[in-house]
Amino acid sequence: MKTRLLLTALLAATLAACQTNPVSGRKQLVLVSEEQAQASSAQAYAQTVNEAQQKGKLSTDAALNARVKRITDRLIVQAENMYPPSRSWKWSVTVIDEPTLNAWCMPGGKMAIYTGIVRKLNLSDDEIAQIMGHEISHAILGHGRERMSRAIATQGGLELGSILAGRDLTVLAPVADIALTLPNSREAESEADRYGIELAARAGYNPHAAISLWEKMSQANGNGPPQFLSTHPSPSNRMQALNALVPKMMPLYEKARN
Repeated sequence: MKTRLLLTALLAATLAACQTNPVSGRKQLVLVSEEQAQASSAQAYAQTVNEAQQKGKLSTDAALNARVKRITDRLIVQAENMYPPSRSWKWSVTVIDEPTLNAWCMPGGKMAIYTGIVRKLNLSDDEIAQIMGHEISHAILGHGRERMSRAIATQGGLELGSILAGRDLTVLAPVADIALTLPNSREAESEADRYGIELAARAGYNPHAAISLWEKMSQANGNGPPQFLSTHPSPSNRMQALNALVPKMMPLYEKARN
């Protein structure tokens, strides 16, 4: 009987937790508030940066750090225009000196990019902008909150019940860590591609770089998909969809460049 009541309560809570994203207009299952997501992400981010620092893994390449910051600063301006609540975020970007082909942006604008993806793929500024525009889009589209919700739900009814009862998620920083390892849905990845290429175009970065980026990512496949590609749509499908967006993005790019 208790199990049935709990399941009924969880189902009702799940239905009540469906929200419409203000940027994409898509319905999302969100079990945590933006404030809670940002608080737990800030803790997880600080832990990640501290661990990288202790291991000597924070990039000391001043030119690369300045380059990444210059690109992300331009993208942030456009993200704040697209999603005004992000103007209050404490944006931050860290370059981590590891060979992995990866980058990410957590709720609240906490970002990282790994030297491996820049150096191994010999990325141009336009291509870095496509990567970081994609990751920033995940944040402003609320995909991190969706992943946190999935992480919480998989831990069972006890954790979910505590959240619904008002438990402070700032003590659940591990949830943000788990969320980093969980894949986004293919729908979320496609959304991030769509809005990421627009952010980059509005910031003055060439939309054609989205195609060259994924060509490089596809060629780097090797014995298995890079971490950045592990759960994403296939490179051929992704490039086809992005290629269809390029003509629509070119006027935005040209306007930004002029």
